[in-house]
Amino acid sequence: MQPTARGRTAVVLKGYPRLSETFIAQEILGLEQAGLTLDIYSLRSPREAARHPINAEIAASVTYLPEYLHRAPLTVLASWWRQRRRPGYRAAKAAFLRDLARDRTRNRIRRFGQALVLADQLAEGTSWLYAHFLHTPASATRYAAILTGLPWSCSAHAKDIWTTPDWDKREKLAELQWLVTCTQVGHRHLAGLAGDPAKVSLVYHGLDLTRFPAAPPKALGPDGSAPEQPVHLLSVGRAVPKKGYDDLLTALAALPPDLAWHFTHIGGGSEQAALRAQAEALGLSSRIDWLGAKTQAEVLAAYRAADLFILASKITADGDRDGLPNVLMEAQSQGLACLASDLPGIAELIEQDETGWLVPPADPQALAAALESLIEDPAGRQALGEAGEARLRTQFDARQCLTGLLQRFGLVEPVGVGD
Repeated sequence: MQPTARGRTAVVLKGYPRLSETFIAQEILGLEQAGLTLDIYSLRSPREAARHPINAEIAASVTYLPEYLHRAPLTVLASWWRQRRRPGYRAAKAAFLRDLARDRTRNRIRRFGQALVLADQLAEGTSWLYAHFLHTPASATRYAAILTGLPWSCSAHAKDIWTTPDWDKREKLAELQWLVTCTQVGHRHLAGLAGDPAKVSLVYHGLDLTRFPAAPPKALGPDGSAPEQPVHLLSVGRAVPKKGYDDLLTALAALPPDLAWHFTHIGGGSEQAALRAQAEALGLSSRIDWLGAKTQAEVLAAYRAADLFILASKITADGDRDGLPNVLMEAQSQGLACLASDLPGIAELIEQDETGWLVPPADPQALAAALESLIEDPAGRQALGEAGEARLRTQFDARQCLTGLLQRFGLVEPVGVGD
């Protein structure tokens, strides 16, 4: 059974809207424009007051499920009372109890409670469930699918792939209809866990280039030799361990003291206070601006004002890591040279010394050497930026990348079918 433009699809997200997940909003709008009727179900309320313009263009209704069950006991109880009569209730409860025996956490209990409310509040005519992220959203979606008898599918990204236990991924892959993921390394890993590898497809998010038009022509940037003309360094990303901002600060502190640069960080995140303290201890505070989360228009302006984009991602102790960060594509769309970590997903976008520069992850010394070289070479930065933008615009246009997902949803025929 495949959903069609005549049915309704429930999209289950961890949070909506989120400033850091423009790629999801971009996809939802693309699916709507292709004819799919969507309803959004979010596992938690928004954490940010600001919204991107694209969210206002999305027509889907938004329902917020109880984030914490004890704060909405009557809603959860009423949903359970009604849903326990469904034919699939026993099977859903049994699946939840098996999972709870292997994952004795409140989070696991919360997902079953949210699944009950999700199943209870599904819009009339819903024919498909679709989860973004293979960990918690997929857990709630899976239980709701068993309960209602509806088919379901999933989009997997980065943290959800690498921090979810293999047993959990195998069982979800066995039960869902199909899964898309946005990096080759993620595709290989998940296809290897699936009983039927054909269920798993590689579908890049790409970038909506209508929202990131080419930047106006820009003069060759500074070379770090004049204090009154520092090289403007930029990074956009959440201040969390996998983004490697601690390594970046260490690398910046290792640069020659007479090299003129200024660093700007855009993004929220739990590590902001710790990073500010680290910058202070390293004597860097006067050369850094911490701007917090910004709208897409503000981020676009920051790309255009910068000379070099940096993302020092790494793999953390729990396995969390970046996939293919959209911010790298956004930066490249503006002809901005990118310096990033040589992680598998990132290397699918950036070709070393051709469309950007890659260094080993968690290696501040190598990062400092690359920074020094690129700061002092404005012509080299310009060449990398131009090559990166050219490749992005030909191979990572979201309109082309969306085709693979539309095929999975049955909205377009696979290539070679029906010719």
